[in-house]
Amino acid sequence: MTSPGPIAEGWAREDLEALSAKGLARVLEPLDSPQGAEVRLGDARLINFSSNDYLGLAASPAVRAAAASALERYGVGTGASRLVVGDMVPHQELEARLARFERAPAVRLFNSGYAANTGILPALVGPGDAVFSDALNHASLVDGCRLSRARVVVYPHADAGALARALADTPARRKLVVTDSVFSMDGDVAPLEALVEACEAHGAALMVDEAHATGVLGARGAGLCEALGLEARVDLRMGTLSKALGGLGAYVATSRAVADLLVSRARPFVYSTALPAALCAAASCAVDLVEHDPALRERLWGHIHRFTEGLRALGLPAEARSAIFPVILGEPARAMDAAKRLREAGLLVKAIRPPTVPEGTSRLRFCLSAAHSADHIDLALEALRRVGVSRVPAP
Repeated sequence: MTSPGPIAEGWAREDLEALSAKGLARVLEPLDSPQGAEVRLGDARLINFSSNDYLGLAASPAVRAAAASALERYGVGTGASRLVVGDMVPHQELEARLARFERAPAVRLFNSGYAANTGILPALVGPGDAVFSDALNHASLVDGCRLSRARVVVYPHADAGALARALADTPARRKLVVTDSVFSMDGDVAPLEALVEACEAHGAALMVDEAHATGVLGARGAGLCEALGLEARVDLRMGTLSKALGGLGAYVATSRAVADLLVSRARPFVYSTALPAALCAAASCAVDLVEHDPALRERLWGHIHRFTEGLRALGLPAEARSAIFPVILGEPARAMDAAKRLREAGLLVKAIRPPTVPEGTSRLRFCLSAAHSADHIDLALEALRRVGVSRVPAP
């Protein structure tokens, strides 16, 4: 009898060859340093413009110390899901701390943003319901929509008018609208005020993924909903612990009833071993820094404005909306070549290709951090000038 291994290997080789022919094969490149403005990759020391560590907290001494203290007290693993025996005091403390930060009745933790989005949607809607999703939503929201088994209506990117029409024209028992607040590949923001009004006019609930806004937007760093004063009018706000907060995990800020329902129905919550207590303690410390040290955000936004002006001076369109700046180059080979030349100039800027972004929009994706210096920003702009990068015109 033939072993199943060689058969699967044949499938994999065939698919890998097809990906390579299109310039879409991926490889792993391990860092030999903590996350930061400068990282070590192999023998090279590079200025890092690819990390979502927006406030530079991934290697913060205070956050590290909080994790180390909890590690000594609670150990490494949690041994089970929170519903069995994995629930520990740091989980409860972090949920309470995040609820205060978000000014929400309740918070429920998840092990990642992907786990949160693929768990929350199926817990709230199903057959007979409809979920309305922005065309450029993150893959985790797309997959959450699919797993829900509700009817999925994709509305044009950031088009609140189209959403309102779809809500009016779609019969369903329950209607749920889902959107990123800051879109991860373009760095633009959702028209949340108009989306809220459309939902209220048509009896729909609204879930906002604040992953790339938490820690970056808002007077306290609680995201775009806070910045616009919409917290009380949004049903669910998902945030991550793994980007501006520098750690791992995710949460949803919502009503007490929704948070309680997720304990019973959100499969990634029910069936996953709980986050290590040390990561919960680290996140609690990071939230304190985000909320009480506005200088972190001020430094980041100084870099955002400096980079925006520099890109415009190079003839590249840019807006100071978030810490994410795409330079769209078109085909994968062009983006990969530009990333290679920037690396030779000392910059780590990863090329983003389909299926992460639509065909014809392969790009360099710059992410800024409070850990960068003004010199880092200027070096990036000078490298772009010397490399001669220019953006592909919109079709």
